[in-house]
Amino acid sequence: MRHPTQHALELIMEDSRLASVAAAIAEPARARMLCSLLDGKARTATELAIVGEVSASTASAHLARLKAEQLVSMLTQGRHRYYSLHNHDVASALEALLVISNTPKTPFSPNTPHYLQSARTCYDHMAGTVAVQLHDRLFVMGWLQASDGDASQYVLSEQGQQALSKLGVDLPELVKKRRRFACACLDWSERSPHLGGALGAALLLLAKKRGWVEQDLDSRRLQISRAGQNAMKDLFGVTV
Repeated sequence: MRHPTQHALELIMEDSRLASVAAAIAEPARARMLCSLLDGKARTATELAIVGEVSASTASAHLARLKAEQLVSMLTQGRHRYYSLHNHDVASALEALLVISNTPKTPFSPNTPHYLQSARTCYDHMAGTVAVQLHDRLFVMGWLQASDGDASQYVLSEQGQQALSKLGVDLPELVKKRRRFACACLDWSERSPHLGGALGAALLLLAKKRGWVEQDLDSRRLQISRAGQNAMKDLFGVTV
């Protein structure tokens, strides 16, 4: 009896892998969880349990399977674990399956109080819709780049260093601090990252000093002044 060739073995392994991934998606509760993540937002296991219409323990088992198949990624932040689609390839595959099945996507609806959604503090840096937009614009403008080997850690490009130094950010001083320089911090309401770390704190401090934002005395809410709105638009292309 002839032994399978190396190529044949590889084909068998690929078929097995495909079947395993397809089976992970095919389970109804897991399919609902995956489709709910197509909006690019991250969700907790509790939220995904509700979406999947299963118990918390069952949701945990489902998410472990999806993570093992590299369909979702998990980010631990404080006491919470957030899940999002593993990459754009997963999203594209799900989109294609939705087209075939003619299934509508369910939009994400945050339960954050309205007055905190636009801009607020997250410890010592800015969070909310404006902060997420700013985070994304810093990448689009080429000021921020993901660190090699860790996409959640950021470094400044030469252009970014020059621009922020010109704005008055003391970069050498930030590097000395015993904390991460710049990193992704998952936004509570937007479920997309805003800028955390020493750089995020420095930008909020700069905004306060220049009168761009003012924090409410009795809450984390940040009110953006007219000067701040102009600065956001002119410097970063963010419309408030």
